[in-house]
Amino acid sequence: MSLPRRVLVGVLLACLAVALGVTVAVSLFLTSSRTVVLVGHDTVVRPTLADDAVVQTGPLLPDLRIRDVGPVGVTLALGKTEVGSVEELVERYALIAGDPTAPVEKVKGVVVDMAVSAALRGLAVGLVPVAVYLLLGRHRRGELFRGIRSRQGVVALVLLLVLPVLVWQPWEADEETQEEQGAWQTLAELAGPDVVLPEEVRDVEVRVGPVTTQSKRLVLSAIDTYDRSKEFYSAAAEGAADLDVREPEEGETVALVVSDRHDNIGMDRVARAIGEAAGASVVLDAGDDTSTGQPWEAFSLDSLSATFDDWDRYAVAGNHDNGPFVSTYLADQGWTMLDGEVVDAPWGGTLLGVDDPRSSGLGSWRDETGLSFDEVGERLADAACSAAEDSERVSTVLVHDANLGREALRRGCVDLVLGGHTHVQAGPDAVEGEDGATGWTWTNGTTGGAAYAIAIGSKPRRDADVSLVTYADGRPTGLQWVRLRTDGSWLVGDWSPVTPLP
Repeated sequence: MSLPRRVLVGVLLACLAVALGVTVAVSLFLTSSRTVVLVGHDTVVRPTLADDAVVQTGPLLPDLRIRDVGPVGVTLALGKTEVGSVEELVERYALIAGDPTAPVEKVKGVVVDMAVSAALRGLAVGLVPVAVYLLLGRHRRGELFRGIRSRQGVVALVLLLVLPVLVWQPWEADEETQEEQGAWQTLAELAGPDVVLPEEVRDVEVRVGPVTTQSKRLVLSAIDTYDRSKEFYSAAAEGAADLDVREPEEGETVALVVSDRHDNIGMDRVARAIGEAAGASVVLDAGDDTSTGQPWEAFSLDSLSATFDDWDRYAVAGNHDNGPFVSTYLADQGWTMLDGEVVDAPWGGTLLGVDDPRSSGLGSWRDETGLSFDEVGERLADAACSAAEDSERVSTVLVHDANLGREALRRGCVDLVLGGHTHVQAGPDAVEGEDGATGWTWTNGTTGGAAYAIAIGSKPRRDADVSLVTYADGRPTGLQWVRLRTDGSWLVGDWSPVTPLP
């Protein structure tokens, strides 16, 4: 074969491969779906050629549509969730919408992943003709092309061309559904001229065909909750920048302590703003990020991870983070989940922690069942004292309930124990241990402003706390609490110096 002919054949094969690959990739992408946990629901994500985002909420609530979201649209079909009433469900939607960054980024990531997967499969299919051409060789290709001119070859070629049409079946059409009969109406049109809406939601559209008066009331109630929630937490985040908190001196590292969030994602940006005002670069999560530890609460973990994605992140699970879901989910999102082993800390010291034994894990002892709270505390103290004997004294123990670290303090093996659980701030309290050693214990309040295990609301149900820990030369040197009150005002505690011994 001459060189020009080889070039021509190569170009034709490349064009065929590209055309086939792109066709298959686009087809796979537009017909693909992915199930993820989103806004508390098992949600089926499907990409579309429209540039709209459509949220299908099910039979009880109207569907929503946001126009012009990008070059690729998406349909989100909400499935099962755990909720006590429709009103509670709508309120949850409104609160999540108050800070939608995490779910939006999650959907974007899913769509991009689906596009990459479809592209790789399309590439593989596109290379099939090239591989077949090369495998046949010149002699067999000649026989094949000569065979096409025969009657049998023509029949085979026709069947080959008809096969994709039989698979596609373009003559099949779906019946017109109730959903398609509904018309889209903006929230501003639905609410009427007498209702003042936030500017950012006026153009969100609702499918109004089957919307009843009760559904309209729920929608307007959700908008009111959204507006109050966004206003409260936005004002709090802005106000946090001006708080009189201690800033780190040269050589110091500040860690932000959060605990008992109980799904209140509105406080995440507020906590971040407090940390930034104090120069924090580390977040220590003492657990109870959820109320039940179930997958529907992934929205809370998504928000927490997105808020602190560029910080050093360490966490343990609390007693309400029941089961393995919370620890596994946060670990998959890049958090260092403390599991009873001493780890190096960003401030130059060492860090030790373990999940609450009343919840999900028991660190390196998790294969053992039936260990009591005190037994886990003994194991934690053993790990801390073993590290101290190796000249790696633990600067901080992070647990959900500070009482889990009392044995380690009694033995004089740790500098500081951090916890939460009680929803009431306490400390710093010095604890004199063996051989003249002194450690400290500190309990953070509830960062979510939770009453019992419930924190979701347009504002905190009770005062919401975070704590700031200052480290120097690998050891804690001071503590400070910051409290957002339910009326939006602030209380800032004095910076309390701590001096662990030896």
